[in-house]
Amino acid sequence: MEGDDCEFHYGDVTNEAQDSDFPTVERSRLQDMLSLLGLETYQVHRLGLQDALQISSDSMRSRAPQTPKDLPWSFLRKLQALNTEARSTSMVLDVALDARPVEKESQLGEDVIYWDTADDISADIYSFSELPTPDTPVNPLDLLCALLLSSDSFLQQEIVLKMSLCQFALPLVLPDSENHGHTFLLWAMRGVVRTWWSQPPRGAGSLREDSVVLPRAPTFAFVRMEVSSNSKSQLLNAVLSPGHRQRHCFWHRDLSVGSSPREIADGLVEVSWSLPSGREDLDLFPEPVAFLNLRGDIGSHWLQFKLLTEVSSAVFILTDNISKKEYKLLSSMKGSATKCYFILSPYRGKRNANLRFLNRLIPVLKVDHSHVLVKVSSTDSARFVRRVRSIVAHVARSPCRRVSVEDMAHAARKLGLKVDEDCEECQQAKDRMERITRDIRDADAFRRDVLRLQGEPWRKAAQVERELRQAQRAADPSEKQRAELRHRLVDLRTQQNGHSPTGGLQDFIAGIGGPSVREKQYFLRWMEWGLAWAAQPRPRPPLEPAVTLKPQQGEPPRPEPLGVEHFLREMGQFYEAESCLVEAGKLSAGQRRFAHFPGLAVELLVRGLPLELTDGSTLSTPLRWVTGLLKELHARLERRSRLVVLSALGVPGTGKSTLLNTMFGLRFATRRARGPRGAFMQLVTVAESFSQDLGCDHILVIDSGGLIAGAPATAIGRFELEVSLATLIMGLSNVTVVSLAETRDIPPAILHAFLRLEKAGHMPSYQFVYQNLHDASAPGPKQRERRQLPDAPADGSRATAQLEKQGDGLRTLADLAFCDPEKQHVWHIPGLWHGVPPMASVSLGYSEAIFELKRCLLENIRNGLSDPSRSSQQLIELVRRL
Repeated sequence: MEGDDCEFHYGDVTNEAQDSDFPTVERSRLQDMLSLLGLETYQVHRLGLQDALQISSDSMRSRAPQTPKDLPWSFLRKLQALNTEARSTSMVLDVALDARPVEKESQLGEDVIYWDTADDISADIYSFSELPTPDTPVNPLDLLCALLLSSDSFLQQEIVLKMSLCQFALPLVLPDSENHGHTFLLWAMRGVVRTWWSQPPRGAGSLREDSVVLPRAPTFAFVRMEVSSNSKSQLLNAVLSPGHRQRHCFWHRDLSVGSSPREIADGLVEVSWSLPSGREDLDLFPEPVAFLNLRGDIGSHWLQFKLLTEVSSAVFILTDNISKKEYKLLSSMKGSATKCYFILSPYRGKRNANLRFLNRLIPVLKVDHSHVLVKVSSTDSARFVRRVRSIVAHVARSPCRRVSVEDMAHAARKLGLKVDEDCEECQQAKDRMERITRDIRDADAFRRDVLRLQGEPWRKAAQVERELRQAQRAADPSEKQRAELRHRLVDLRTQQNGHSPTGGLQDFIAGIGGPSVREKQYFLRWMEWGLAWAAQPRPRPPLEPAVTLKPQQGEPPRPEPLGVEHFLREMGQFYEAESCLVEAGKLSAGQRRFAHFPGLAVELLVRGLPLELTDGSTLSTPLRWVTGLLKELHARLERRSRLVVLSALGVPGTGKSTLLNTMFGLRFATRRARGPRGAFMQLVTVAESFSQDLGCDHILVIDSGGLIAGAPATAIGRFELEVSLATLIMGLSNVTVVSLAETRDIPPAILHAFLRLEKAGHMPSYQFVYQNLHDASAPGPKQRERRQLPDAPADGSRATAQLEKQGDGLRTLADLAFCDPEKQHVWHIPGLWHGVPPMASVSLGYSEAIFELKRCLLENIRNGLSDPSRSSQQLIELVRRL
């Protein structure tokens, strides 16, 4: 590349700035990097989500990576645990710091990094570093790019989601010079849902919850031209940080292993947002604002730079030198509607040349001298950051371009970039979802018209089945009473079986029964989003930061949102009704139409979707459907069918779903998003290499959401159901986690479930977890604590006493569960957020405490403190008994 001989044409996808030798060098660098990290085998068969989430021996230890091949797995484990130090993942090295390669962008001395425009610079800036070896650290951005290039669409989506929760900048354009193309990650970002304070021009503000790809916002790009003494990423972090605390959205050279040379990550475009919380003392901008960061210099990555200029409200260009070459480069932007701002740190002796070319650029780019900011070593950094922030605020307030991530993807397509969402399987799944959801205006009306078996006959059938089970357990059951109940049940099931699946349900069944596994996965994700979008949520008043975990006293229950679980529940009701009629002799086995439904659902369970075990509306367990699911699961798992059941119970809003998701990478709905009521189960695979040591092949995780009240119910019927459900879930479990929010927050239903299980001779291994819901900004972990568990509420209702009819009254939990003080397992978990949402990241203390809890649970399983692992066939019998 010669200093004055390259011509740039704004609008061309390729140009002479991209030296023809450059892709060849990058190809070898990419392959070397993948080989170094042990990822070359995943170029044909990509690394999947289930591969990344399976439990191995490494799940029980937190040792630092010993070799480069350990780095991707260590990074994934930390990210799954929402550990904000994931990007600091590095090997334990004996190499002295001064022996490591220097930063190739701007960490070099001035006598090396600067050259005159007349000098021959055909050896580009990459020549200053050598390819990585097993003895040198890997730049975190290289690790991220290599891992994303080796992952399938669903693991990419999970990586981006976890990065968002850690408040990391998200990858938007993934460079891949090996295949001469770059990918815009629209699909990977679609699953990121954020909540922020929305303040309309007129009217009261409210909380808005949406996918980050949908809202339009002012967008600001930060790029580097040739070399810059100022770090874009450090500047962006400062702009995005409130005065009292520095945020690290964008990785930069002054952070751990950040000075390691980048080998494959140049050309990466990252995005982060500033989202308002409704608190004037914390909010930097009154509306969401997006920030884009291009890694590498714009001359070598012109396609990405052109995309940024077409989607941004303004572009900040950092450079130390504006010569004839830079003038030609920027002149090609003539006619662009994007505002340009320059951040200069002039190299000594270049001031006059810089001014000369700047004066020539001003009329071309339609800017003035207020668009030129100078930052040198003597500049007050805090004052400079405030100036940049004020420019951003001024542009955002004025009429300017506002774009969504979907708009950016549209611009990327026009420029010839690949968009990950454009694959045929993804689009076919989206089309099917739209056929189902396009007519949804009201969730309740949709359930009445399309999911018809979930109406009154179903509720009555659930009640009759409960009465029938009680009659069968009675000391002196009346045969006439049981016969009458069976007759009523058959009548109700006959009504249900008289229906046929509606068109919407048929489309859903076709979507989950298609021949392509990938299309099924795409379809389920699209359905989750499509159902969430179909009925837009009403604005909500502002909430306290801890509301993501703590339920509001006296808060009226919100209508249950429509979700994928309702379609699966409808399939379950068709199966239940048909099975009941077959058992009663009203239908022959050859007349069955829905016998294959459990097989379709179990395929989803194996692929990572939670399946409903207990319905939250009727508080009933569809026994035939659940039995059918477990039978299919047994057949599906074949030789690897040893199961350990781990469950979580507690008052709604105590963070148990978030806890399980963080421990195992699961997808249980959280209350903040749209947590449905009910008990759900999800399957976690144990690596074959570890299954013998752990003693099981899979862990079946059960999460109970919204089932257990925090105080004794006034109605005996409701309380009886809660006790029965808690007994069922704990009775199925080898290990139970009881999640509590307050020192006296132990639900009476769980107290009595322990009592029943103790009398039955079954007691799972247990862990009691107290979550710190009030200290949202707890900076670090607190030591594991042992607390004296509180007594049961002194004001236990008459319903409680009548239920158990205990002569000695209601005993304390300590009496039931902690007879041996040496076996106490009581944990204190720090607050989830470090700071105030939506800009808060997960606290390091929370992540570390959850990892320790996970390690303890796995140790319990391995050491046999729980019951021996069961096969899925044995679990069926246990379900029937309980």
